[in-house]
Amino acid sequence: PLSAIPSPKRSKTMAMAAPARKVVLVGAVAGGASCAARLRRLDEKAQIVLFERGPDPSFANCGMPYHIGKEIDERAKLNVATPASLKAKLNLDVRVRSDVTAIDPAAKTVTVADLASGKTYSEKYDELVLSLGAKPFLPPIPGINREGNLALRNLEDMDRIISWISGGGTA
Repeated sequence: PLSAIPSPKRSKTMAMAAPARKVVLVGAVAGGASCAARLRRLDEKAQIVLFERGPDPSFANCGMPYHIGKEIDERAKLNVATPASLKAKLNLDVRVRSDVTAIDPAAKTVTVADLASGKTYSEKYDELVLSLGAKPFLPPIPGINREGNLALRNLEDMDRIISWISGGGTA
């Protein structure tokens, strides 16, 4: 859990060193959030920006079936960390609902679409980490696209499944 991660110690001598490097991570959840936390432990001065397309930067994906089955009663218990908690604990700049649509390695920039506002902007980096996750594999079999066949990869998928089970949603 995030509470087990020690906050970086500040050092007066380190404050006079070279300018901080800027690391941009594309993709959060397990891989990107873990990488960002490790980067912070290794470099307390780095500017770390974490982009996540979805609304949740870090969640307990192994708990999703238990929430669907009502063994975990509150959805909020699946959130491991929020953008605010990652900022407070690790000084990470976490931007959810942000889709990185292009990378320009020569200019060391990424193009970001802010899905909430619809605006697009460019973000510079010194180092880039890609942690893009995966898509569920849907085998090419007859009926795979039938209503009610649902994949479970993130909290939004989980919400769709719960809605389907309760009779209120569409696949």
